[in-house]
Parts: sequence; structure tokens; C-alpha cells
Amino acid sequence: MTPLSYFPYRNGTLHAEAVPLPKLALEFGTPSFVYSRNALREAWATYRHAAGDRDVLVCYGMKANSNLAILNEFKELGAGFDIVSGGELARVLAVGADPAQVVFSGVGKQVWEMQAALRAGVKCFNVESEAELDRLAAVARDLGLPARASVRVNPDVDAQTHPYISTGLKENKFGIPIDRAEAVYRRAASLKGCIEVVGVDCHIGSQISEVDPYLGALDKLLALIARLGSQGIELRHLDLGGGLGIRYKDEQPLAPRALLERVFERLDASGLGHLQVVLEPGRSLVGNAGILLTRVQYLKHNDARNFAIVDAAMNDLLRPTLYGAWHDVVAVAPPPPDAVRANVYDIVGPVCESGDWLARDRRLAVRQDDLLAILSAGAYGFSMASQYNTRARAAEIMVDASAYRVVRPRETIESLFSGESTWAP
Repeated sequence: MTPLSYFPYRNGTLHAEAVPLPKLALEFGTPSFVYSRNALREAWATYRHAAGDRDVLVCYGMKANSNLAILNEFKELGAGFDIVSGGELARVLAVGADPAQVVFSGVGKQVWEMQAALRAGVKCFNVESEAELDRLAAVARDLGLPARASVRVNPDVDAQTHPYISTGLKENKFGIPIDRAEAVYRRAASLKGCIEVVGVDCHIGSQISEVDPYLGALDKLLALIARLGSQGIELRHLDLGGGLGIRYKDEQPLAPRALLERVFERLDASGLGHLQVVLEPGRSLVGNAGILLTRVQYLKHNDARNFAIVDAAMNDLLRPTLYGAWHDVVAVAPPPPDAVRANVYDIVGPVCESGDWLARDRRLAVRQDDLLAILSAGAYGFSMASQYNTRARAAEIMVDASAYRVVRPRETIESLFSGESTWAP
């Protein structure tokens, strides 16, 4: 799927499926996130077709985008969910998803979050430290509800991605070092009545485009599983995490089939083909299913740079200033060639920070009040948005062919401080 697969130009105007984006801007204002329902379905289908008749549970990594409409779509398609907080658990339960298909990741699980997940009956806790294992056992003992658990193993594998989204190296905060994992499993297996060991988990990073890092991690996990089996610790599932990349510019993403075919080969060769495979994709399911629609407020030219100042900002899309991430920016309705001369612009927002930029050095023929679309914004767009500078967060709109609806209205300014109070004598 390319960034424009479900956002085509028709008669010179950019659409979301069959809906003209100027129509949505006029009706709902800007900035707004616009999602393609059929893009979500296509992305999901690539995983289901890749799994074939094997036992594979695809748990959507909902930190990428946790809008209830998107969660409900994946629930209806048969997804499980990968959560990293009690709040995300509440969202999953709000759409009626099956907790038995939920894996709970994250390095800092609090007592109340463990309690909520145990009461809900989640499939598995991905334990990320020995201290967490002890706390989980204590919480499970107090509730009288044994906790199904896997150990998130840090295999010290370089995913060759941005350091902020690399999670499988020994200097990262995630998981338990591979050379400690065996001892931690023995400790977990000894906590009978509190901990039920069910799997092994690994997540090496995000926006990965090569299969080799996964296979490097997998080989280490398979060796660990064999050693555990020789000690009577039998596992039911192997969780390889998420991390498959998408096309932002000219990347060649790794297809789910290309990954799973190699995984199945290694499992079968190791005599472990009976293990359920769990995947936790996020970005690859939603990234190219969304765009950020924004309007040019001013054009500003000086000796050093040209700026297109838009009404979207770093509080709407943090990835560029946080990661230096590249998002394509296109005109929704390009002006006639003789109407305006193309210039190289930095696309910046109104937030009072020099880091408030969405794209740099983009050649655009653009005028004041024109609409722009920032592509591939379905993942880590709204989910990382803030209200910095007391800016209301954008509306979210879902499109299905020619139909559309608001799945989260734009915040009002008053709502941003409705829960605050002054110091009264």
C-alpha cells in the first residue's frame, strides 16, 4: 500500500476514497485527521493471508492509533490487541473486544493496571523486569487470580532503525537481557498459583524493512525455548512483536508474508511448529490509512528560507520534530501552473517553538488558504497529539467509499481547561 492508495487525485482534487477533501475541510474545519476504512481492511488482510491456516494471533499495537472506531474495525475483523496501559485496556473493553486476545506490554505497569487486567482476564502479561514479575505475583496472589505471563526477552539485536524506536538492544529500557531470561523463567515457574508461564515475547523496534533482524532475534528465542523445554518449562506461544515498516517516501516495506514464511520455516525445522505465533503490528496497519488535512495561513519569504505557515502544528503531528520523520506533503487542489510559481518551503505551524515544523525543503506551488495533505499520518499522529499552547486537538474523520463520519469531534477551547480551578481563599 502506498501513501496515496486510498487518497487518489480525481479531476485534479485529492480525495479520501470517493470523498473530496475540500468537502471535509469545509464541513469540519482544519486541521483534521482523515482515515480510510478500506485501507485499514486491506492492511489487515495482508496479515490474515500471510498467516494462512497457521495458528497466528495478530494483536493490533494500539498505541499507534487508539481511536475507538479503529479499534472496533479491527475487533470486527478478528484482531487481538497489544496494550501498554490501563487506559488502553479500558478502550479495548469499551469496544467489546475479547480480553482473552489482549497482551499487556510496557515496562512500568502499576498495581491498579495489573489488577484491572487480571480481573478482565487478559491473555498474557509481557513481563519486562524481575521486579515486575515479583509485583505481578503479589497482585495475583492478593486477588486469587493467577497471571498468565511471558517474559519479554531483549535479544540485543540491532533493528537498523531510528534510535528512539529501537527496542531490542541491551542499552534499551525494554525487556530482560537474553542471558538472564532462563533464570527469570525458572523463577516464574516456581511461583505456582500466582504465575502461569505461557509464552516468550520479543520486540526489537519499529519501521523495520528487512527480515534479517527478526530472524536474528528468532534464532536466539528458539534456542532459549529449547533450553527451557529441557527443564520442563513448556511454552504455548511465541510473540515476535511488531515493527514492520510502511512507505513514507521510497521505502520498500517488508511484507507480512515474507516475514511469516521464514518464521514458519524455522519453527518447523526446530520442531516447534505447534507454537502459536503472536504478532503486534501497529504502524503497518494504520500508518498509510490516514492523512492530516491542514490549511495554509500565511506564506512568508526571507533571505534564508521560505515558510508555509499552516494551521496544523507539532502538537498535532509530533513525529517530524521528535524523530526527524519524513512525511510527504501534497496540495489538495494544485493551482493552475500559471497561477503561482513553485517555491521550496518549510511547512511550519503556529506553535511558539522553532521545532514546530512538519516538513522541510518541499517544492510546492501553493497559495495562502490552500489546503495541504500530510500523508502517512495514521500512526502516531493523533495518539501522540497534545494541547500545547492551549490548542484544541484535531477532529478525526473516517471515510468509507462515499460515506463519512466524525469519529472524534474537534475539542473546544473551553474543554481544555474545564477541569481546572483557581486558588480560592
